[in-house]
Amino acid sequence: MKIAILGTRGVPNYYGGFEQFAEFFSVYLAQNGHEVYCYNSHDHPFQEKDFHGVNIIHQYDPEYKLGTFGQFIYDYNCIMDSRNRDFDIILQLGYTSNSVWHFLLPKKSIIITNMDGLEWKRTKYSKPVQQFLKFAERLAANNSDFLVSDSLGIQKFLQWKYKKESTYIAYGANPFSTPNEDVLKQYDVEKENFNMIMARFEPENNLDMVLEGVAMNEDKMPILVVGKHMTKYGEYLKNKFKDHSNIRFVGGIYNLENLNNLRYFSNIYFHGHSVGGTNPSLLEAMASKALVIAHNNDFNKGILKENSYYFSNSYEVKNILNTIKKNDNLRLVQNNFDSIVNEFNWEKINGEYLQLFEECYSKSVKRK
Repeated sequence: MKIAILGTRGVPNYYGGFEQFAEFFSVYLAQNGHEVYCYNSHDHPFQEKDFHGVNIIHQYDPEYKLGTFGQFIYDYNCIMDSRNRDFDIILQLGYTSNSVWHFLLPKKSIIITNMDGLEWKRTKYSKPVQQFLKFAERLAANNSDFLVSDSLGIQKFLQWKYKKESTYIAYGANPFSTPNEDVLKQYDVEKENFNMIMARFEPENNLDMVLEGVAMNEDKMPILVVGKHMTKYGEYLKNKFKDHSNIRFVGGIYNLENLNNLRYFSNIYFHGHSVGGTNPSLLEAMASKALVIAHNNDFNKGILKENSYYFSNSYEVKNILNTIKKNDNLRLVQNNFDSIVNEFNWEKINGEYLQLFEECYSKSVKRK
């Protein structure tokens, strides 16, 4: 098959979850004999035309000049280019800035869209932006040939809201198996004598709720707060908890070895995300053998099932801190790690996507 992937800033990954998936999946497709093209921003650090057998198409991306609006122009450029290439399948990752151009997509190509999370629920967006995101979601749901949900919660929502079937295919993670306790010295913490939370500094990730629970707790075990905090919301949190020396805002950590070791040696890893599909950082925590304590919602429960403790408010966080230790819950830790190995591994995820592509392509050929 001749396949295109659009909707990301490009491969290899220098940005986020969809880019990571695009990198792994595109190479997998190429290794399995398919002709694969991935669209990259013109200023992507990787400027070659071939990435491990994947054809790279650079398109002008004015995001660096125009901010978010530049993404709409970039997606427009990618879609217009795709009209001249006779692709069998176009995989769209997300819908935020490309679904408005759905009428320009080539009619002969099969359009498969990964619907991402419920973006319009994010409180960082103004009401007009949230309304636009609902509109964009509806366009993508109604104008794609096939839909993919990366969580059972999203799959259920699409069926309820749009009466649309979607194929559930989760995200993936790589098992972590090379712990190095020396890494802890860089962060002035000791093995299983610190907790952590990692998230973008946005209200729906419940950093405030977790840190309030930490502040109320008499035990002053350090908690590392990982994420870019030089934001308005970050400044609010740093000011609110400035008198609690055990709450340490360490900024973003982009060294994966350091991050995996911190998760591995932590006592409790809080996952506060409440919006979206399968969150990559949750799977990575499971793959790092962290004891995950998660916000109580369907998205997190769909992944962790009974292998986590859940919280809905800061008092429950305080109670968990007083009663739960990693050493007493190694069975939960191992169950989550086994889920990564058996269910959320990249080889399985890639295989499920390829199987979906083959089925969609076969249906298309039969129709013709």
